[in-house]
Amino acid sequence: MTAITPITMPKWGLTMTEGKVLGWLKGEGDSFAEGEELLEIETSKITNVYEAPEGGTLRRIVAEEGATLPIGALLAVAAPAEVPDADIEAFVAGFVAPEPASETAEAETAAAPRDIEAGGKRLRVLDVGGGSGTPVVLIHGFGADLNGWMFTQPALAEGRRAVALDLPGHGGSVKDVGNGGADTFAAALAYTLAALAIEKAHLVGHSMGGAIAAKFAKQRPEGVASLTLIAPAGLGAEINADFISSFIRAQRRREMQEVLALLVHDPALVSRQMVEDVLRYKRLDGAQAALEAISGAWFPEGRQAVDIRGDLADLAMPAQIAWGRDDRIIPVAHAETLAGRVPVHILDAAGHLPHMEKAGEVNRLIAGFIAQSG
Repeated sequence: MTAITPITMPKWGLTMTEGKVLGWLKGEGDSFAEGEELLEIETSKITNVYEAPEGGTLRRIVAEEGATLPIGALLAVAAPAEVPDADIEAFVAGFVAPEPASETAEAETAAAPRDIEAGGKRLRVLDVGGGSGTPVVLIHGFGADLNGWMFTQPALAEGRRAVALDLPGHGGSVKDVGNGGADTFAAALAYTLAALAIEKAHLVGHSMGGAIAAKFAKQRPEGVASLTLIAPAGLGAEINADFISSFIRAQRRREMQEVLALLVHDPALVSRQMVEDVLRYKRLDGAQAALEAISGAWFPEGRQAVDIRGDLADLAMPAQIAWGRDDRIIPVAHAETLAGRVPVHILDAAGHLPHMEKAGEVNRLIAGFIAQSG
């Protein structure tokens, strides 16, 4: 780096308009390498860390702890040590956050979630990116929605389509889940890909979505280029049954806060907005019945009924596993069932949502694996 470089409030996900600086992990005068964590930023969903896009030296912190600033606002300045302080001060004083380009605004509008008809059902999808690369499709877990990929989807939409969907019963999709079983969801995924004219895709699935991805890959191997399974269901019978039942039962903010805190390594990462969004979803017509049907099919008597170990025994495509070491929903020990058969990555200081808690690490794992898989 040979010039003064602004560090600005990032945009994570289409709905993010501002972020709150929770704390700096580097101080003025500290050097950092590409990928090092510089500060923690609270979004409307969860706290994430800002990773340095390139190496440098932190010369001036502009946004103090606790500041809430819009996208593009100046947070700090990086520059080589030989740059005079006067030049740094002049840069800060003259900095103006760029206005969003009209084409960028149009692109974001075009990339807003939309409804499609897939197999006779209305499903919501977010379809971004483009290019000649094989598309990547992101499949969320129980009780979640496509917004859970807010840190992942933009990072993967370089040179390829990156599609996230709301499964039946979730988010903005139809709340009819049929019998709620794994094959039903795998069929919904097939219909979605057909409706989007995607013949082959890299699948990334989290928790229940991981099991759905594995089922689909076994049934339609010609349609899957690679599998990345993040804390997938279906690798053992054990699961935190209290989490499932409490998630379904919770109707008040405090109750839901306690339930969602189980998903992460650090409960402080869960934002008030995340709690409100989940409660708002649960109040939708049919949402409660959908969750109960899915729970009955997947987790009867507090045990996992779906088993994907046989589906993963002889895959026709490369697969990898990522898991948070401190997962309190599905035991990380389940990853050991695949040791030696597929790459297994255990992430420290992460719970059941490593793609949100350790987004940078997970994004690099996925992107690298996709590149290796062609």
